[in-house]
Amino acid sequence: MKALGLHVVFLSGATSAAERRDILEQLQTGHAHMVVGTHAVLQKDVHFANLGLGIIDEQHRFGVLQRGCLRKKGKHPDLLVMTATPIPRTLALTVYGDLSLSVIDQLPPGRSPVVTKVLLEGQRRKAFEEISRELNEGRQAYIVYPLVEETEKSDLLAATEGAEYLSAKIFPDKTIGVLHGKMRTDEKETIMRSFKSGNLDVLVSTTVIEVGIDVPNATVMMIEHAERFGLAQLHQLRGRVGRGACQSYCLMIRSRRCSEDGLRRLEVMASTTDGFKIAEADLEIRGPGEFLGTRQAGVPDFRVANLLSDGRVLEQARQEAFSIAEDPAFLTADRYGELRQALKDRWGDRLELASLG
Repeated sequence: MKALGLHVVFLSGATSAAERRDILEQLQTGHAHMVVGTHAVLQKDVHFANLGLGIIDEQHRFGVLQRGCLRKKGKHPDLLVMTATPIPRTLALTVYGDLSLSVIDQLPPGRSPVVTKVLLEGQRRKAFEEISRELNEGRQAYIVYPLVEETEKSDLLAATEGAEYLSAKIFPDKTIGVLHGKMRTDEKETIMRSFKSGNLDVLVSTTVIEVGIDVPNATVMMIEHAERFGLAQLHQLRGRVGRGACQSYCLMIRSRRCSEDGLRRLEVMASTTDGFKIAEADLEIRGPGEFLGTRQAGVPDFRVANLLSDGRVLEQARQEAFSIAEDPAFLTADRYGELRQALKDRWGDRLELASLG
């Protein structure tokens, strides 16, 4: 951006008070042309001189109202949302045409799809053997756990205890690091630098590695209690491997008490790496949520239509709705009076949420 003569600032929750005041002033006066940041950008005291474009990466990490908050910081700014796995709500809105859609459906040159396998707890030894094979070839591995520490109320394997066990019993000749959300930021960065530079063979982690991690030499991931994760999360986690030229693997360990929905999610992951097919399965399992509300999963307020099987009819209905809405007389003509009232009675203030994706 500097080459284009544009001034960029960075804002996060860790920004010091003095630096934050300076950044907020630059944004409000227009001296800063672009801000890159975390959820901190959405705070009420962040104002823009003339916001024209908002870009939200990793869309599934943001709630509906948070995405709406960004739009309200300008006068109808363009909004671009990006994700590897569209959440069901967004897929549903896409059916209605409220979002225009661009799809990158090809891997970068030289990459192969990640081979995904689902294993029972009793087959964990087989997973360790596959990991050992990759490590002995000079490559690296992720092992992901749902929790940080073991608790009396849970039988889930925990990252810290898991790392100790792996280091003592399974990979005693390998260097193992631990990464989780309770660590300080500087500790996390130190661990990630060590892993990226190749000083660690195995990174034992919670879901903090879900986004923003790029280590091409890491070719295998094992996910413990994989049935406890959602489809979008599993797809994001799997995306940490397969980032180099070597064939990569994702090994999902499920418990014997896996629910029917949990088993369906794992079967979907094993059958495809296509984010939209995964989103469709998520839509089928979870439901699309309230289109004009803040709930992002569950049964929609439809009486007859099914988003997956009635796509063609819904497309016709959408075209009819747009033709009515685009009629200049829609807001005033008597012939639309009952329709206007029905919309107001049914949706009220929630209509603006329909465009937030």
